[in-house]
Amino acid sequence: MPAALQVFLRTANARVEQTLKEALSDKSPADTLFAAMNYSALGPGKRLRPALVYATAQALTSEEVLTACDPAAAALECIHAYSLVHDDLPAMDDDALRRGRATCHIEFDEATAILAGDALQTQAFELLVSAPMTSDLKVQLIAELAHASGARGMVAGQAVDLAAVDKALTLDQLKQMHRLKTGALILASARIGALIGGADSTQLDAITRYAKAIGLAFQVQDDILDVTTDTATLGKTQGADIARNKPTYVSLLGLDGARAKADELHREASEALVELGGQTRILQQLADYIVHRDH
Repeated sequence: MPAALQVFLRTANARVEQTLKEALSDKSPADTLFAAMNYSALGPGKRLRPALVYATAQALTSEEVLTACDPAAAALECIHAYSLVHDDLPAMDDDALRRGRATCHIEFDEATAILAGDALQTQAFELLVSAPMTSDLKVQLIAELAHASGARGMVAGQAVDLAAVDKALTLDQLKQMHRLKTGALILASARIGALIGGADSTQLDAITRYAKAIGLAFQVQDDILDVTTDTATLGKTQGADIARNKPTYVSLLGLDGARAKADELHREASEALVELGGQTRILQQLADYIVHRDH
């Protein structure tokens, strides 16, 4: 990973963690609930979605915009954390390991995990509502996040994923499922950062094409890693998709075909950045990282 990207990710991670710590430090009679929320939102992780908020905003303006991004970046991480908590539940993927440690329902209990996920979801919108920005911009960001998170975005993708177990999907159906389940929130992260950065319609179109490409590339690489990387490196159970007989890019295209697909998506992302212009080095390095990561 390039040194510039390492520094950027450390800075973004520190900013979003500080915002989350402040948001999740309120006194409450439900101490166990807050403990589970903190465990899930502040555990180890790539923080890719918050990083995209910061990177897209900064590409269009200057570093001074980072402070304005903090609430939105933390909101994206809350939604992502909630989705992982619920995804791991026995009624869903029934996983015991996430980010190298016990999943929330194993560390606490199933009911607490459900409530922690619910509370993290609503915390995301509370962060946006209280953000120091204009009302018009708040409405835009809330609309982006709500659409990406709900029944026309991430939740729809999860429903399709669960329904696809033991069933054959075409490549187009698999693409649509992952556009929703993984790609929708990645797309929202980039678009939210772009809106905070003052993107015009042309710039927003370029960011949208970039984010759609890296969102799908992220899932393709996940499918590759599921069969090529060990559990300790992944931080989650290796071979889980195969064990559940889930369709993946590797099962449909083979390992070489999946790698070729990731490369194709990487090229699409890079081409979109050329059209975007501005300070796109970090966005390019994020695209490189997504298709070359080992966990």
